[in-house]
Amino acid sequence: MGAGILLDERHVLTCAHVVGDENQHVKVRSVGCSPEWDAAARVAPGSWVYRDDDPWRGDAALLVLDEAAPCESRAALWRAPISGGKVRAYGFPQVEREYGISADAELGGDGGRGGEFGLLNPAQAGRQWIEPGFSGAGVLKLDGDHAGHVIGIVVADFRNEDAKAAWMMPVETILRYLPGIARYVAGEPANRLSGPDDRLPELVHGDALSVALTRELARLLTSGWTGTVVLCGGDSTGTAWLVRLVGTADPATRAKTSGAEFTSGPQDTVLGLGTIDAAYDARGKSVTEVTQYLVERFGLPPGHPAPIRELLRRQPSACLVIDGADRAADPGALLREVLRPLAIGARSRGLRAVLGFDGPVPESLPHDVSLDPARVSGGAIGEATAGDVAARLAQLAAAEAAAALSDKSGRRFCNAPKLPPPSAPRLRVRLAVASGDEHGPEIAGIDEAAVTALAEIGSFRERVQRLDDRLDELRKTLEPYRVRAARWASEEDPELARLYTLASGALFLVPIDLDAADAAVARYVAEVNRIDHLRLTAVSEEANCGHA
Repeated sequence: MGAGILLDERHVLTCAHVVGDENQHVKVRSVGCSPEWDAAARVAPGSWVYRDDDPWRGDAALLVLDEAAPCESRAALWRAPISGGKVRAYGFPQVEREYGISADAELGGDGGRGGEFGLLNPAQAGRQWIEPGFSGAGVLKLDGDHAGHVIGIVVADFRNEDAKAAWMMPVETILRYLPGIARYVAGEPANRLSGPDDRLPELVHGDALSVALTRELARLLTSGWTGTVVLCGGDSTGTAWLVRLVGTADPATRAKTSGAEFTSGPQDTVLGLGTIDAAYDARGKSVTEVTQYLVERFGLPPGHPAPIRELLRRQPSACLVIDGADRAADPGALLREVLRPLAIGARSRGLRAVLGFDGPVPESLPHDVSLDPARVSGGAIGEATAGDVAARLAQLAAAEAAAALSDKSGRRFCNAPKLPPPSAPRLRVRLAVASGDEHGPEIAGIDEAAVTALAEIGSFRERVQRLDDRLDELRKTLEPYRVRAARWASEEDPELARLYTLASGALFLVPIDLDAADAAVARYVAEVNRIDHLRLTAVSEEANCGHA
């Protein structure tokens, strides 16, 4: 009928649809114990959850064995990120019904159904894949953080000729449906921002600022953007919108939220399941408490000496939220030991960090995007309408995306120009709030700010292009001299070989110092010219002697 997980000598976790109904008696047979055993089992009271109204929600059951299992082996369940990594499930398809077989998969994040299931994709073509008989199987993490931990159960499969997929229910979702399994669950939850009932706060359509902030942060977290975004003014804007956005991605919150609550909110204000790996409210918390949460959430060894550095190295790159940072027990220590290291390394490491402050953002904290909700200073009122400004902001957003690509090229160079921080996200927020005043001073101010930002982006890209052009020119200068020298220079000429190695390395080894490269190429060119001059002089003298 399916698979299950032995939690202790009397309890087995599986899918509700595997059992059939809450009154069903089943037979459980072990394959992981020696000697093997079998026993009758029934559903524990109140522990069969199946959502007839939505096939992509709720499918779990806890069985009680009639007799204690004579087996010392049992599994712990772990709350863990589902955004990526390799996993394995052991099931019982028809062709291997007696002994079972394993199937490997890649975690694919949100299952794409707006429900509670995470996506599983085949890890390798041509291998055994998940099919009927795998439902209820433990999803075992194979690599990275939480390697060796069971992080969910298989709930469904899909195949259409060569196309294959499957779905899993994360441990955090199962725990919401079956609170009795809490004693078997370890690890920190994805969401430490929620209120006491873990309900999804309402996002009012008429609250233009909160809706705009939600949409903009959701846009950042669901695109290819990486880096640090800072939020400020929590006292004046409130953080309910952030709590709600985090909750839309939280496996536990989803289990207590109806589909109607997701669809009734404003458009583009919902994240995919598992988009945010960790979210923590730092208000009143010590640095130790914050780092301990991150250590446990990401499955790092207890007492890890450098958890932030390890988090920056994580693959796949993490997405995390730390709110109320300036209300921590020691904000200065949190800034030095956690926030600055994260912010400095985030963009280059592919990490997405959301750092929230009730007051202003510390000046010493570097960041890539600011969603400051404050008004944009009004400019001289002109003829630009809100629609005109929206079009200019679209142009700015495209320019900033292109500049980000240029920045990847520019980072090859020493002393490369610094990428201007994106302005489009914050300006879009303010435009959404101010657009009701068609020709108001803030509309004019937003337009002026967009024009200024476009000019800065244009200047940045020109400077990067000049670096690329100069590098290309130096490489084009070096190559013909190498070819020229190869025609007559002795391969045994150590000085010429040394100068070429230095020049070539200066042009290709990152980071590239163009001034040093220019000097190295000039030295090589001068040496080639010197030797060539000596060679030509010698040839001329020989010719004159022969003529005489």
